[in-house]
This record gives sequence, structure tokens and C-alpha cells, in this order.
Amino acid sequence: MSSSPESEMEAIVLHGIGDLRYEKVPVPQVEAGQVRVRIGFCGVCGSDIPRCFSKGTYSFPTICGHEFAGTVESCGEGVKQFQPGDRVAVFPLLWREDHAACEQGKYAQSDGYDYLGSRSDGAFSEYVVAPERNLIRVPDNVSLEEAAMTEPAAVALHAVRRANVRLGDSVAVFGLGPIGLMVAQWLKASGAGTILLFDIQPEKLEIARKLGFEHAYDSRNLNVSEVVETLTHGHGVHVAIEAAGVPPTMLAAMQVARRAGRVVLLGNPAADVTLPAALISQAMRREIDILGVWNSDFSVYSDDDDWRTVLAAMASGILNLKPLITHRVPLVEGIAALEMMHAQSEFFTKVLIHPEAK
Repeated sequence: MSSSPESEMEAIVLHGIGDLRYEKVPVPQVEAGQVRVRIGFCGVCGSDIPRCFSKGTYSFPTICGHEFAGTVESCGEGVKQFQPGDRVAVFPLLWREDHAACEQGKYAQSDGYDYLGSRSDGAFSEYVVAPERNLIRVPDNVSLEEAAMTEPAAVALHAVRRANVRLGDSVAVFGLGPIGLMVAQWLKASGAGTILLFDIQPEKLEIARKLGFEHAYDSRNLNVSEVVETLTHGHGVHVAIEAAGVPPTMLAAMQVARRAGRVVLLGNPAADVTLPAALISQAMRREIDILGVWNSDFSVYSDDDDWRTVLAAMASGILNLKPLITHRVPLVEGIAALEMMHAQSEFFTKVLIHPEAK
């Protein structure tokens, strides 16, 4: 074990809906089987904004932030796989041992789980404590900035795997936030054929084009169904992935799927969605599959899961996430960054918050 850090750390603490405070709090203590991680970078998830400003967390006060990577600072009794100085990413879902889904290794499908950043304190702070089994070592040639995006990249990969994308499949992606842009890269790596990307922000479309995606369209200025029909010779896409979580894109995804196509619901819904009877009838007639996606697959004992695949793809250059980063914000300025994202007062894709170097 290393020597303990100072007894207090800086953190952004949510005391109530809209009540964010930058303050000092006790450094979390390490118990047996746990590891204390010094945060390198923590990404702001789209879900963190309503969590802070409209929906709240499960209890207050809470330190949010679940997309993070850092360096092992201290190890509790019984920890054998890690030591101080190791660079790690952390799976934020804390599962129970006594749930049927967990017995099958489907931790994200369990009930009664805990979660760093929403149910327990997360990484808008200097330190986080997590079980040893939730840690994954970061490859030497992957930066902590990139590793902090392992969680959303794993969610994006999980969606592509759920869609069973096959070589040459045509795919439409609606919504080019960080996860949507990650989905596009996974589709290319999976051998998808025509990849059609739709968003309403020109800056996001420009990032997509810089990443090599020529079919990136502003859906405000065209008829999406007509574009898809033209580029698929009237058949529709094999797979439509909804990554925005808004009613218009959910309807569009169902409209453009071909016969026996698949529609993946990936974006967290921002509002109720009403399906017109005609669209339901078309979906039935075309026999499309509608697939839900939540979180990602993680394994304690296997080397084949979404998280390890992400880190390997980062290390090999298959996955290029640095162009998605628009803001690197010190922890002391984190509240202002969260407020900016809430107000959408400037363009952003991936915002990373980091403690000051010590």
C-alpha cells in the first residue's frame, strides 16, 4: 500500500437539483478488496446534465461523474492485481453477487446494483474508491484522456454488437454526440457498407467528415427518408441506430429500416414518443426488430468484453477519439462547464474534467 493522501480532497458536489458546489470533502477510505484511484480525467456524460439540473440523483449529496480513468494511489488488503502507479479505467457499475444476471456475467442487467457517479460518489473529484474487480489496466500507448472515454465507447460498441452488423450492411445513425460518433467508427471497423449519419449541428457533421465519413447530413435541410431511399436503391437500411434520444429521430429510425431490418434504441429518451398507427403498421409489415441497449458488457475473468475491446482498439488506432474532445476543464472550473453544457451556450462534444496536477 502507498502512503495515504491528505485527508481532504476537492470535488464538485451535488447537494440538490441545480445546487452544485465546489468544496472540500473527506478522501474516500480504502477497504479490503478496494483500490483508490487518483482521477486523471472524467468525461461528462449526456446523462450527467439532467442528473445535475433537472432529475437529480438517488440521494444527496452526491459526487457525479462515471466516465473516468486515472492512476492507482492506494490498494486495500487482499488486492493482488494492481499496485500504486498503475493506470486504470473503471467500470462504474457495482453489482451484487446474488442476482441471476450477475451469475451469468450480465452485470448491467442486474437489479439492486450500485453505480459510481449516480448512486455512490463518482469522479468529479480527485479520488474515487472502487472494487479491484472493476478495474482494467490501460495500455501503455493509450492516454488517460482517451481511457476516460472507455465507458461511452463501450456503450457504442455494445449497440453495434446488439445490432448484429454484418459485412456490407447499410446503416443509418441518428445523433452525432460523442456516442453517435463512436458508433460510426465501430461500424466502419465492423465492415459496414454505406454509413449514413444525421444530425442538426454543422459542427458535429464536420467532425464526422474529418473522421472520414462522407455521408453526413444536416437533417434539418433534407428529407431523411428520401436520402436513405436514394443511397440504398429504395430498400432502406439494414440497421438504423437512434443515438439522440428525441422523438423525431426515433420515428425516423423506424421509417428508414428495410424489410427484416433492425432498429437500435441507444439514446436516452428526452420525452415521450407517440408512434403513428401507420408507422406501427409499416414496422409490422416489414417485420423489423427493435432492440434496446443499455450500458455495456464487462467481464471479471474473460479477456473478451466491450471494455477490453475498446482499450485494444484505442491502442491499435482503430478507434480515434481525440478529435471528439472539445473541452479539457480543470476541476475548479467544472461547475461552469456543466452550466455551459446545460445552457448549450457554446458548441461541445466531449468535455473532460480533470483535477489540477499535484
